[in-house]
Amino acid sequence: MSINIQEQKETSGDMLIESIFKKFEITALNPMQEKAGETIREKSDVVLLSPTGTGKTLAFLLPLIETLDQNCEDMQILILVPSRELAQQTEQVIRKMGSGFKVNAVYGGRSGALDKIDLKHRPAILVGTPGRIADRFRRDAFSLESIKTLVLDEFDKSLEIGFEKEMAEIIEALPHVQQRVLTSATRDAKIPDFVGLKKPVFLNYLQEGDSQLTIKTVLSPEKDKLETLVKALAFIGDQPGIIFCNFKDALERVSEFLDENEIHHDCFHGGMEQIDRERALVKFRNGTNQLLLATDLAARGLDIPEIKFILHYHLPLRNKEFTHRNGRTARMNRDGVAYILHWEGEDLPDFIQEIAPEHLNIEDQQQTPLHSPEKWKTLYITGGRRDKISKGDVAGLFLKQGQIQKEQLGVIELKQNCTYVGVHTDIANKLVEKTNNTKLKKKKVRISLI
Repeated sequence: MSINIQEQKETSGDMLIESIFKKFEITALNPMQEKAGETIREKSDVVLLSPTGTGKTLAFLLPLIETLDQNCEDMQILILVPSRELAQQTEQVIRKMGSGFKVNAVYGGRSGALDKIDLKHRPAILVGTPGRIADRFRRDAFSLESIKTLVLDEFDKSLEIGFEKEMAEIIEALPHVQQRVLTSATRDAKIPDFVGLKKPVFLNYLQEGDSQLTIKTVLSPEKDKLETLVKALAFIGDQPGIIFCNFKDALERVSEFLDENEIHHDCFHGGMEQIDRERALVKFRNGTNQLLLATDLAARGLDIPEIKFILHYHLPLRNKEFTHRNGRTARMNRDGVAYILHWEGEDLPDFIQEIAPEHLNIEDQQQTPLHSPEKWKTLYITGGRRDKISKGDVAGLFLKQGQIQKEQLGVIELKQNCTYVGVHTDIANKLVEKTNNTKLKKKKVRISLI
């Protein structure tokens, strides 16, 4: 009986896609993802322009993973990203897809020794920031001959923050790249010649979708807008959102004022240690904190939940940053709102006046108390993916030994060397007492509140 190899591959590919849909809780790809997949499968160089939150990562990963050769022991796909958080997020998406191919992410703020351990057995897909990838290329003697596909995800951001030299160095070191995929959420980004695009197909979905963003200004009678910020948050109520500041020093001052007013929040900026940035995002995603106080580092490329609002404590200097910030809400055909906190003695920049935002007088509006009790706490477990621990193992430990109910268990996030778990506040301390210093798989783990 003859076996049609092509039919086998197509059936296997269909089964993988069906499995991925289940894991990501979707029933079908959106039009952008469909068109991107079709174009990438034609082996074209592709420039994909689409708003934040529309699923660009899955759009390029699905067709590219189909090209991987199981018999090749070297790296085949290189994905360059502008930030540590996006590197981690992309690695997690690939692992969640469950293709069976090895993936690793390398980035600044992470131990070089860990990189060496992970890369000793070559991944099929390597993800990383340009600075760390360039460093690994200089230090390590692994072959780059099998890298046939190069992805520059959020390429304009990598250029904007000063990675042009490293990107050029990396691309020059890749002798056999056959396909390049570039993504951005910005229309006007210039693509440098060193990228080496060959007859690229441009897919522009920046105007697509039914999401509706409402922009409102909130006037502050004082130049120091802190009191007005608290009133604005009381008006908005207990909803997940991001407050943007332009600079770290100003952000820290705002954070102190929120603390004084017992308004729970986390901070996120480039001056923080990597572990603290990671934990801030984890706690924001699992609902431990509803507010994230951030610089433009959080304006794009981060894995965060669907949020209800953006509040500009400071306006950015340019329209592009304003657009990226607002892209964190009104995503994937959902509506959102962006508030501009504005001292009445200042003129709004031209790009805001052209929008003609709605004016909101919060003094006349009903305000909600901001001191509502926290529903969730976050637990830290000293074991992760590297220890062969799964989400099911963690859930089993807490449900059986911890004796909690399913609804008291929230989001479980597995990392390489640790795990974060959201649990109901009222059982968090008792749960730590019952489960700390116990075994998960074969590893004795410590469990603590963060």
